[in-house]
Amino acid sequence: MNIVSSSIPAHWLWLLWLLTALIGGLIAWRARWDMLGDRRNLNIFLGATVTVLAFWLIKTGIKPGLNFHILGATALTLMFRPLFALFGLALVIAILTFWQGEYAAFAANLLIMDVVPVAVSWAIYRYVDRRLPNHLFIYIFLNAFFGAAVAISTVGVVSTGFAVISGSYSLHYLLRDYLPYYLLMAWAEAFTTGMLLTLMVVYRPEWVATFDDARYLGGK
Repeated sequence: MNIVSSSIPAHWLWLLWLLTALIGGLIAWRARWDMLGDRRNLNIFLGATVTVLAFWLIKTGIKPGLNFHILGATALTLMFRPLFALFGLALVIAILTFWQGEYAAFAANLLIMDVVPVAVSWAIYRYVDRRLPNHLFIYIFLNAFFGAAVAISTVGVVSTGFAVISGSYSLHYLLRDYLPYYLLMAWAEAFTTGMLLTLMVVYRPEWVATFDDARYLGGK
């Protein structure tokens, strides 16, 4: 869902922008910006962000504000951890906002299409990391495949609720013609994320901040 400005009630804007400012402050304060001082890290981050932007441009939609596309949030979260994942997706949303001219919708899109999937992806990773054995299959299947599917499904549920509460579309219409398609998107998101993470941990494990060769492969 890429929310359009006309679907957001005017009296919601101050709260949405306040929440966005708080997220921006958290990123600015807690992110390890020195990491991007290394040109190699910067190139990997920018390359991943541009790749996600390309996925967002390959989209389909049924009505204004009801679009479907690969998110890439779980992949960014596993590669760079949550703060830089939030920042990378914020850059993507900012570029698309300026391109499409939907300035008032920036905050809502960031909170639903960025904060929600990154938070879900990170929560799943932390649970798996603490509770389950260190095994490559567990890492790939649960964090990448399962995490990506749950993340985009959560976005579908939250965006459906947002559209209903804002009065943009009826719940009946969304349950019939919008939310069910997120089941298909969940499969696409899971397959894409799982495939990319598998290739990276095999050939470029240093690109994935949450993966450690010694921990997941050592002695196995």
